[in-house]
Amino acid sequence: MQPQRKNRGRPPPATFDIDTLPGSANLTVLETCAVLRRTPSALELWRRDGTHPLKWRYVDGKPLYRADAVREYMELRNQQTKKGPPRKGALREQ
Repeated sequence: MQPQRKNRGRPPPATFDIDTLPGSANLTVLETCAVLRRTPSALELWRRDGTHPLKWRYVDGKPLYRADAVREYMELRNQQTKKGPPRKGALREQ
């Protein structure tokens, strides 16, 4: 029998409200994935990229995300989304 693999897919939505948590609350990888609706693999790639805006820290060898850092990242993404990506075929200003 082969060992059971970890589920690396996107977890279900969070069962808590990120806005009601104190800023110093630590979130696990799965909790952060549930809030951001991303996979654990995506967060792992972001941790490897030292320039990614979502910040974390290691505690006992496990990555933890502060609730205020997750909220800041979500706000940054919302601001970028409101601007919107450049449209394909749009005229460039010269």
